[in-house]
Amino acid sequence: MSQTQQMTIIARIRSDFREKFGIPRQSGIVNELESTIVFEPAYRNMDALRGLEQFSHLWLIWLFSENVREGWTPTVRPPRLGGNERVGVFASRSPFRPNEIGLSCVKLQYIEKEKELGPVIHVTGADLLDGTPIFDIKPYLPYVDSHPEAEGGFAEEHKNYHLQIDFPEGLLEKVPENKRNALCGVLGEDPRPAYQRDPDRIYGMYFAGCEVSFRVRQDTLEVLDVCREDG
Repeated sequence: MSQTQQMTIIARIRSDFREKFGIPRQSGIVNELESTIVFEPAYRNMDALRGLEQFSHLWLIWLFSENVREGWTPTVRPPRLGGNERVGVFASRSPFRPNEIGLSCVKLQYIEKEKELGPVIHVTGADLLDGTPIFDIKPYLPYVDSHPEAEGGFAEEHKNYHLQIDFPEGLLEKVPENKRNALCGVLGEDPRPAYQRDPDRIYGMYFAGCEVSFRVRQDTLEVLDVCREDG
């Protein structure tokens, strides 16, 4: 048996993230994030989605398209451990893996058929960059996929980490109204690299057509400016 196997891209996601910086570290953390799944031409068949509307959540299997590289390392530095402590790559969800495959659970909102794009799936809670290739979509099955007794290892210690947001009203009004809650949710998850803790450093991220500048002091993220691409 061959040690390599080609996989086919069946769809791509459309999201408000045009760069990696700012994307939540896990799916489902910011439920206000809205995305759409658009199929590649060969897979624009409504029959392939028959019955999918009966499920509330989906698994997406996708490619870390911005992290494809030669080789791999057996250990990585998880962000929630401060970016300095190493653990085994298979004890993490790091994108730097032997195969750059991601797994996300998203909430299915609705499915519609568009004239030009065929079936389009609307989801929330995705942690994917705009244009990310998707290899497969599977229904989430609560009776087998949910294990309330499961232990979360070192990740459990940091699950409640969250920043307070200081977002001046005049700047918030520059953000499209239907994107404000999602943006605040993303900022609250602390987009900074775990190893950067300079209270005077100013960061910038793009979200929903806006460039947002901010800094973090202690447990508060202060938004300093918002520039819309459309002026």
